[in-house]
Amino acid sequence: MRLSFVRTLAALAALISIQAMPLAAQLVPIRTVPVASGDQFLVLPSSNLGMAGVRFAVNDSLGDPWVNPAKGVFIEESSFLGSPTFYGISDNGGSGKTFPLAGLFRGADWFGGASLAMQQVDNSSGNRIFIDPFVQWIGPQRRLTDASSRNLYASGFLGRRLGTGPWSIGVAASTAHLDAVDGVDLLYAGADRIDQSGSVSDLRVGFYREGDRERLSIILVNNRISMTHDVTYVDFIWDDPIQRPIAQARIEINEDQTRTWGGQLSWDRDLEAPGWRVGAAATVNRKSHPKIPNYSIQNIPRDPGTTWAYEAGFGFGRTRGPTTFGIDVVLQPIWSETWQEADKDVTTSDGKLIKAGGRTIENEFFFTNVILRAGLAHQLKDIGLQGGLEVRSYDYTLEQTNHVENSFRDQDESWMEWT
Repeated sequence: MRLSFVRTLAALAALISIQAMPLAAQLVPIRTVPVASGDQFLVLPSSNLGMAGVRFAVNDSLGDPWVNPAKGVFIEESSFLGSPTFYGISDNGGSGKTFPLAGLFRGADWFGGASLAMQQVDNSSGNRIFIDPFVQWIGPQRRLTDASSRNLYASGFLGRRLGTGPWSIGVAASTAHLDAVDGVDLLYAGADRIDQSGSVSDLRVGFYREGDRERLSIILVNNRISMTHDVTYVDFIWDDPIQRPIAQARIEINEDQTRTWGGQLSWDRDLEAPGWRVGAAATVNRKSHPKIPNYSIQNIPRDPGTTWAYEAGFGFGRTRGPTTFGIDVVLQPIWSETWQEADKDVTTSDGKLIKAGGRTIENEFFFTNVILRAGLAHQLKDIGLQGGLEVRSYDYTLEQTNHVENSFRDQDESWMEWT
């Protein structure tokens, strides 16, 4: 039961590092363990990034069209953007370099944008296993991709204003070819190497209405994650004929798949007081997990699962001359269920029969996450200054039922992250 519990926690955690993309403002992430993922997915332009990403009552002139393509109506003129990013994770946790390029265009009624980014991820060295020269190695030789991997990202959106009215509409698509995701190697204890490959795709439709003092945004999104992890373990055995130990590679193939349908309704309004604005948003996600990787050495059946995730956010902001200030408060209640299916008929401890395909273990998670953001920006003549703080509080309860052993357990976990 312990192995299944650990595997479920790690499997859900693996979803986070992929879903925490700037595009994913409508994708509510699931976190069960604090895994560092760096700034790997900061590949799209944003004018509020230094303000901790406040968004409910503060406009993001560069980032909003990528989240809701209908907001491309705010593009004032065609332009090209480039903003290289570099990041590193302490304790040899890896690092990365990204060079994104983006272009925005605006016509009389139509607007759009495209972005392309290339990324090098330097893999963590924490999982490397030292093999004494006396030990004979039987397995593949080290490759260049063991030290670093390449990721490619592409995004685009297109929209137009509907006549002379207040509504605009837009569609957007993005894709990423991933050979490395930060933090995944931490989920495979004892592995010598993890070869990752797969893709993330995102399709969305956006609607936007601008009134004299009020604005309304509607977004529908479909997100698909399909990753494969080829995990290499090292087994040590004694070879009698040559009278020396042998180290040989053993490879396990794990699939990680998540399908998400989501929607978001957001609203903001200018208050009577000059420069003040208030905003709110409601988000719902329905996630299915047809494939969750096996993180224990034993080859137990993969756990499918489903998740319902919600987000309610409120914020206010103020602009006075060249200075803008904003605060966001976010609550994320999440219900998730995963289970283990029997690959053959199993007899329980009290003599009952669970047929092949039946559930042997059921896990129910309830999350209550809270996020606080505060940001300040000041525009000088030729230079803009920004500062912000984001605090994330994660809290969840797990209830696990083992139908084979007729046992039950619950566990509470919580932690905080400061950015």
